[in-house]
Amino acid sequence: MRGFRPALLSALTFLAALALENRAVRAADAAAATPIGKRVASVALPDHHGRDVSLSDFQEKKVLVLVFLGTECPLAKSYALRLNELAKEYESQGVAFLGIDSNLQDSLSDIAAFVKAHDLAFPLLKDLGNKLADTLGAQRTPEAFLLDGERVVRYWGRIDDQYGFKTGAGYVKPKLNERSLALAIDDVLAGRPVAKPMTKADGCLIGRVKHEPHGEVTYSNQIARIFNDRCVSCHRPGEIAPFAMTSYDEVQGWAEMIGEVVADGRMPPWFADPHFGNFKNDPRVTDDERKMIATWIANGCPEGDKSQLPAPREFAEGWQIGQPDQIVYMQDEPFQVPAEGTVEYQFFTVDPGWTEDKWVQASECRPSNRSVVHHIIVFPRREGDDDMGGRGGLAGYAPGTPPHVNPPGTAVFVPAGSKLVFQLHYTPNGSPQKDRSAVAIKFEDPKNVKWRVATIGASNAAFAIPPHADNYPVESQQKFGSDIQLLSLFPHMHLRGKAFHYEAIYPDGTKEVLLDVPHYDFNWQNSFIFEKMKTLPKGTTLHCLAHFDNSEHNLANPNPDETVKWGDQTWEEMMIGWYDMAVPVEASLAEAVPERANRRRNRDGETRQKQEAKPEAKPADGDAE
Repeated sequence: MRGFRPALLSALTFLAALALENRAVRAADAAAATPIGKRVASVALPDHHGRDVSLSDFQEKKVLVLVFLGTECPLAKSYALRLNELAKEYESQGVAFLGIDSNLQDSLSDIAAFVKAHDLAFPLLKDLGNKLADTLGAQRTPEAFLLDGERVVRYWGRIDDQYGFKTGAGYVKPKLNERSLALAIDDVLAGRPVAKPMTKADGCLIGRVKHEPHGEVTYSNQIARIFNDRCVSCHRPGEIAPFAMTSYDEVQGWAEMIGEVVADGRMPPWFADPHFGNFKNDPRVTDDERKMIATWIANGCPEGDKSQLPAPREFAEGWQIGQPDQIVYMQDEPFQVPAEGTVEYQFFTVDPGWTEDKWVQASECRPSNRSVVHHIIVFPRREGDDDMGGRGGLAGYAPGTPPHVNPPGTAVFVPAGSKLVFQLHYTPNGSPQKDRSAVAIKFEDPKNVKWRVATIGASNAAFAIPPHADNYPVESQQKFGSDIQLLSLFPHMHLRGKAFHYEAIYPDGTKEVLLDVPHYDFNWQNSFIFEKMKTLPKGTTLHCLAHFDNSEHNLANPNPDETVKWGDQTWEEMMIGWYDMAVPVEASLAEAVPERANRRRNRDGETRQKQEAKPEAKPADGDAE
């Protein structure tokens, strides 16, 4: 972790130690209360109708599976369909499933909505005061406990190994390798000891009841202000985040989970080294804010005086860029997103009807269903352009990414006749969904444009990542033939992406790190927007260095046994150092980035040669000459 200042290192060391200490305490408590071999007494819990359901109601069943769920937990949603399938698979063999919701923040109406949305094939009960969770030592959702005919716990852990958490977001392995819960059920039904009685369950921490809140740091006076500034842009109704952070009642149930991801630096999602570059969209909490959140949680999450609450943060309704000049939808009908599995990248080509050149001042992508849209990239394409937009991106969307608004006097040039290509990455969330995404565009009068903005990628498609390589380097670079203004950086890799580094090598040989992302995560497609346009003089080389982890230690790795090459889909890879640059409107973009222009000319020449080499087509029988 090169470049850390002593004061910051000290603060982060304190926070890391606090997080490790909390984890150690939780681990010690869990070890002391390991439920394997423990007999569970019957309890009665209400279902979403308010009717009590008792464990003794299932006394004739050979096996009873208790699965702790949360109505807003992404992993619990992902596993809902699979739990339904397991319940139906084993029903005829004397196995019953019960869902348990111990979350403080989940009401009976929330539970009813979850049951309906996922068409649960088994009851979901409310564990008031998290008493059953405390008895069993349940920590997360989803987390399973298998009870035999004597109601003794024989298995504790995950459902299977396909879904999990990585840096705060979910990952999906391309195939299921171990049906952990099903294997345990098979062992118990066969009268065998469970081969693997405990596995690690990923998921959301259960929101437990808080006892004796105390202290001067309160939600009303301090914490709500931090969350307003750092979190609620995504954590509010209708946005991408899985739960809202706009009220005390909601937040207190998620407090431990919030504390964990903030202490680990997983939230807010910003994985750049803070010592390089000044970016105006940096959402990170400060060290003092981290300490304050940790103190508030350790003190039981006191609410404080409600009169001290800050005013709710206001967000613009509708399009964030204001009234657009044109709205273009990806297609006429919504795309059907399945309940589970991996969805290949979807591409939709639309003709916006641009019969004349356009200058785009602002653009904004909007999913109609944010719960399943991982990211959107919209790029113009004309005949002969490459698949990834020979003229660079026009608009993009990812969780937390602001609309693309060019500075005054700057705009993106799109030639007449261009079509718009939508690239969409969908992530199923446990129930069938629909999406019809769109892009809104504001045009600029050409006479007002002083700077031409272009999105260009310093890419390398000639790599082959060996199997099991855990730190494989790939480089790319571009040399500028004239002065340019650098506006933003956007590193792009797929699931094996590990780190990404941008460096400017100036004509005099000096070097400057522009951006260092030591822990790249495909789940968060961050754009890094400079506070001010940065001048790179003629002769500067933009050098990019990416590292890939194709080993089994990368939990999101689709297949560590494969040699990985360039490709559009997530199980393939890309290495692109995207950047937004600006040149004077009268200047030549080809002169500014001559290497890119040469590649285009070479590609166009190759295309012409292939076309000229084709034999003249003869009409088929029955065709007119």
